[in-house]
Amino acid sequence: MPQTDNAPLVLASSSRFRRALLDKLLLPYQCCSPDIDETPHPNETPNALVHRLALSKANAVAERFPEHCIIGSDQIALFEGDILGKPHTEERARENLTRFSGQKVTFLTGLALVDTRHQRHHVHIEPFEVFFRSLSKQEIAHYVALEQPLDSSGSFRMEGLGISLFEKLEGRDPNALIGLPLIALCDMLRQVGMNPLSEA
Repeated sequence: MPQTDNAPLVLASSSRFRRALLDKLLLPYQCCSPDIDETPHPNETPNALVHRLALSKANAVAERFPEHCIIGSDQIALFEGDILGKPHTEERARENLTRFSGQKVTFLTGLALVDTRHQRHHVHIEPFEVFFRSLSKQEIAHYVALEQPLDSSGSFRMEGLGISLFEKLEGRDPNALIGLPLIALCDMLRQVGMNPLSEA
């Protein structure tokens, strides 16, 4: 569905991957990039962090859209007690994938829907587990050079060549790993009267 400037649904993101996922629902929407500080708070738990960031992204653009439903989403990776965000550099991406080789990494994706029409919001956290196969240094270096996953939590892109890094995946919704849990989002949208399968 093409994006429209007067759609009642707003995606608070500049991510082309989240746009591609939302396109699957065939609902008209518009995009607005939020500007928030994503730094974790002291002693903030992983669940609290993704909950806060997803809701903050939606709320950051709420004043501009007073009669809309706004989607915010954020994702982190958890490994050996560490919260991992975007690698930003090739070196950090290679370091992450080297640590992940042969190991399990848990991803948490926070999803928020803010209904500015009725001053209500819904928040959901979707877990997903990725089991990496044993990776050689050459495979890791080649993958990072080819796909440049510098803006992706976990240092890979599941929707692309990143799928070749895995032994198996476990979770309810593989879309969550890309950045937008569509099963949970559909449930939220139905609660605010935006059923993607409604003829209206």
